[in-house]
Amino acid sequence: MKPIRLMSGFLTVGMWTMASRVLGFVRDAMILAFLGTGPLYEAYVVAFRLPNMFRRFFAEGAFNTAFVPMFSKKLENEDEDARGFAEDALAGLASVLIVLTLGAMAAMPWLIYALASGFSGQEQFDLSVAFGRVTFPYILFISLAALLSGVLNATGRFAAAAAAPVLLNVLLVGAMALAATMGGDVARALIWMIPVAGVAQLILVWVAAKRAGFGLRLRRPRWTPELAQLVQIAIPAALAGGVMQINLLVGQQVASYFDKAVGWLYAADRLYQLPLGVVGIAIGVVLLPDLSRRLAAQDHSGARHAFSRAGEISLALTIPSAVALVVIPLPLVSVLFQRGALTGADSVAIAGAVAIYGLGLPAFVLQKILQPQFFARGDTRSPFRYALVAMAVNAGLAIGLIPVLGWLAPAAATTLAGWAMVAQLAYGTRPFGDVARFDARFRSRIWRVCVAAAVMGVALWLSERMLASALITAGWRYLALGALVVIGIVVFFGVGQVIGAVRLSEFRQAARRRS
Repeated sequence: MKPIRLMSGFLTVGMWTMASRVLGFVRDAMILAFLGTGPLYEAYVVAFRLPNMFRRFFAEGAFNTAFVPMFSKKLENEDEDARGFAEDALAGLASVLIVLTLGAMAAMPWLIYALASGFSGQEQFDLSVAFGRVTFPYILFISLAALLSGVLNATGRFAAAAAAPVLLNVLLVGAMALAATMGGDVARALIWMIPVAGVAQLILVWVAAKRAGFGLRLRRPRWTPELAQLVQIAIPAALAGGVMQINLLVGQQVASYFDKAVGWLYAADRLYQLPLGVVGIAIGVVLLPDLSRRLAAQDHSGARHAFSRAGEISLALTIPSAVALVVIPLPLVSVLFQRGALTGADSVAIAGAVAIYGLGLPAFVLQKILQPQFFARGDTRSPFRYALVAMAVNAGLAIGLIPVLGWLAPAAATTLAGWAMVAQLAYGTRPFGDVARFDARFRSRIWRVCVAAAVMGVALWLSERMLASALITAGWRYLALGALVVIGIVVFFGVGQVIGAVRLSEFRQAARRRS
């Protein structure tokens, strides 16, 4: 993939992810407005996070991390059995997921206790069990959709896979709006629509794969040497790819012992997931198949260039986003979420967690950039070992910081564990040589990005104080927040262009290529 196509692919995934995250904000704002942060909301959080956690392990974390490099290399080498390998992987994944889904639905009370034992004896526990049994089949449909998305991404077709989450949010928002209009139970409508949305997402990518020439058939599962190799790579990748999810779940377990803390942390998580999804996940999706194919073709200079540009693009967007989350968290939370059953006290609490997560945002994105260096080489064991260390750091800090930070301890632990993971990944790439090191252009630009982001942070801090009254006035707060966003963008890219941190011409060129 040429550099301009790397940027084009990133923009495609990033734009669809942005649309998904914006709709996700609408969805989350509606949920908070209808349910508040009480028992119904906390039960929804646990029930929806449960299948998402397993999806990260089985689909995005394990199968795709192992599957995409192997499938990409088959395409690069023009292996005629690429389709057969994809069909074997699909059949094997479906078999495992069907057994897992049936077992999880039967063991749901024990799963809820493992994820939020603080709910025991409270209304949230029974609600979480009931909601969990409805939502868990979502993992079957979305994991199969994730594998088909991997097929599309490996062939350089990113749009349909990136658009699938938009469909999820459209259906969930529609279900809540319809239930509210007809006087129905909004919580029940929301929960029952989740597995339906999973089916819709699977159909979308299945049709897209068929149109791309990879209409996979669901065949009888069979054990092959290639599938054995896939599983061998996938098992450690499950933990390595899902370490952040595990850290969040550890935090959820701790937070379940504090009133409303599960809902506060989840709402904060949704806010910082916007830049993480648009930037980190998007670049990771594009970079992994590109690195895999370049390394298979022995194109080491091209691989280093792609790796460096991925880091450059990602951090040029992530660092200013992190600064904004740290400097103006309360305006972001109050304007986007505070309405209906969500109170001002809730907004203040959520904003505290957002600022802490913001400090870890660059680390979470760097993980998405560094991990493909290992996965493209079929090495999932090293990230697995690093993930174990990061998990231990997270668990120790989530509990150890409670006397100091209270319910915010899990957020601080997640952030510090993220940086611990980055340090290990960076150290572990040393044997790969120059191909896994950022080039001179990256090193020249990154400090300029930090300077431009710092100037932007000062501008936002001053602007927030000037717009303080407008930010809490019903008729003006959206315009005031929009003004803050515009000020941040103009200052960062303006200063960045002057000092050489960013080149707007590169973004325009990539946008033309995408068109």
